[in-house]
Amino acid sequence: MKASAYDKKIILENGQEYYGYSFGSDSEKVCELVFNTSMVGYQEILSDPSYTYQAVVMTYPLIGNYGCADDDYETDTPSIGAFIVREYNDEPSNFRSAATMSEVMKKYDIPGIYGVDTRKLTRHIRESGSGKVLITGASTALDEGLSLLKGTALPKDAVSSVSKNSCRTFYPAKAIYSGLRQKPFHIAAIDCGMKQNIIRTLNRYGCIVTVIPWNASVSMIDSLAPDGIFISNGPGDPEDIPETIRTVRALIGRYPMFGICLGHQIISLAYGAKTYKLKFGHRGGNHPVKNLKTGKIEITSQNHSYAVDLDSINSTKLSLTHINLLDNTVEGVECMSDKLFSVQYHPESAPGPQDSTYLFDQFINILKEAANAKKK
Repeated sequence: MKASAYDKKIILENGQEYYGYSFGSDSEKVCELVFNTSMVGYQEILSDPSYTYQAVVMTYPLIGNYGCADDDYETDTPSIGAFIVREYNDEPSNFRSAATMSEVMKKYDIPGIYGVDTRKLTRHIRESGSGKVLITGASTALDEGLSLLKGTALPKDAVSSVSKNSCRTFYPAKAIYSGLRQKPFHIAAIDCGMKQNIIRTLNRYGCIVTVIPWNASVSMIDSLAPDGIFISNGPGDPEDIPETIRTVRALIGRYPMFGICLGHQIISLAYGAKTYKLKFGHRGGNHPVKNLKTGKIEITSQNHSYAVDLDSINSTKLSLTHINLLDNTVEGVECMSDKLFSVQYHPESAPGPQDSTYLFDQFINILKEAANAKKK
């Protein structure tokens, strides 16, 4: 098919153009180009705040076939940059579907393009690394598009743009609450772009969760008198939020802590470790991780551009607990003397496997130990 038959295209920094058809919003955007290898879970990816300012290439060829369900969003205001897919299905078959993917994307001004050679595009990202991409109309001149790409810097306010400015408290379901043998634990969750399913999971474990802004002060957290602190996932470079790193550093040893994804990186930086940007990141639902304490292999869901530098951990109090079997990157650390641990992946499995839900049990056990120690 000739390019003139298409109504949308993407332009890469090297001048390559990929033509396709529009779905979702018609807006023009410059984003960071990344890919995700998940076969299902596109609605959770669409609504995951960690994808803020990113254009996601889905390697699975058919997207949209089960629509979008009201109960499956990870945030109430999706902020992903754009979706790039091989084939888009605008006639979903699913009794739970309340809207098509395109309808949701139009509502939140998220452009999409389908009909693209996503295999070729993914190979480009793997070989050249993540870079900027322009999603634009098919008639946009190449010189004009390249000029726009060159002159547009990717924002560094990703976390502040998705974190809520006010505190919100979420309670366990009444049946869970009434079945508890002890007073429910109160968790202060630092919202760096927190997924809803993390809150749901903590509630299922009987925890009351107060979600607080990314830049919450130590005094504000102390005023909540939490039993423990959770540091959430989120978008971007952890070094762009030094306020959160300083707050976590000041709280180490005072409260039990659990961090995932960006929260894992924040904890590591708070201890003096270093982070770096991966060539093309980890995004998908099938990443093998080895638990160095048990020797077991976990299949994990991941979504991050940055990682903790392995060598830098040696000069801190942290111990390595998990490692990625694909590239030997750091996947987990702990400091049990400070009642703290973190992982780079998503144990709440939305979407993804459930191999790592034991980490929530581990957090609950640490909370119990801390509570018992206070009684003595």
